[in-house]
Amino acid sequence: MTSTILPADASSASHGEKPRMPSDGTPHPAPADQSPKPTGRKGITDRPNPILLLPAVALYALFAIVPLGVALWLSFTSWDAISDPEWVGLENWTRILGGDNFRNGLMLSLQVIVVSWLVQTPISLLLGVFTAGHQKYRAVLAALYFIPLILSSAATALAFKAILDPNFGLGATPGLELLRQDWLGNPQLIFVTVVFLIAWQFVPFHALLYQAGVRQIPRTLYEAAELDGAGRLQTFWYVTLPQLRHTIVTSSTIMLVGSLTYFDVIFVLTGGVPGYGIRILPIDMYLTGFAANDMGGASVLAMVLVVVGLLIALGITRVSGFSRMKSDQEGA
Repeated sequence: MTSTILPADASSASHGEKPRMPSDGTPHPAPADQSPKPTGRKGITDRPNPILLLPAVALYALFAIVPLGVALWLSFTSWDAISDPEWVGLENWTRILGGDNFRNGLMLSLQVIVVSWLVQTPISLLLGVFTAGHQKYRAVLAALYFIPLILSSAATALAFKAILDPNFGLGATPGLELLRQDWLGNPQLIFVTVVFLIAWQFVPFHALLYQAGVRQIPRTLYEAAELDGAGRLQTFWYVTLPQLRHTIVTSSTIMLVGSLTYFDVIFVLTGGVPGYGIRILPIDMYLTGFAANDMGGASVLAMVLVVVGLLIALGITRVSGFSRMKSDQEGA
């Protein structure tokens, strides 16, 4: 068995003693600092430079803040888009917010928001989970499901307007007399028609979000569930659905806020003269501004849409705790 003879300095240091000076009186050199030193040029930090944000802030102010400020100012004026605006104060706000059209449009808009979410969310979630598989036939079906999203909203509305025509559309086909309804004239039926058409066009987008979310779930979670004897339904409920909470919040926010902007589909379906059963706030804003030449009242409705959209987005963020969520991949 060999023994290692340490130098006097190391032996003393190992026993907690102060290192002795050499016989010639020359002090030992200080030990090299083993701590990692910052790399790169001097003064570089991980924090972003605020100057780099100026282009994005300028573009956002130019295309969002400035138009919003102009609309807010117009809401306090009387303007017919021809003569000069005239300041009227809160007259537009009291007149518009107290009218029957506003109350009806607000209730219809809220109904469209809720019903669209209830229809689109489960369908897009299931389609997203289904198309997340790597089988070839699922890839083909995913491509077919995505077709409605790439079509123009106006073209889609024109096609469905011809299909739903009670005299020359699909209802005129022998054996399909049940479809021969006044889909675009009956206030109850046109609401169902609009919700169906919106879901048909935008479900593929949300299904794509869920498909991407499912493919980000670690495979080890499914292997653990399989080892525990969980079936497909249990795996979906206890593994897939909790891991998709971020995607559900994102999809729901886009869906609910986007429901406030439906205009082109309804406008084309109804020929620009929507009935009282589908006069949601965007349609009411258009009719108030361009049909009645009341740009001040239309600006009031525009500001209401902005406020409602912000409240919905902030409410979802606060209730879901989205701002406190961490990445699903963290620790995986």
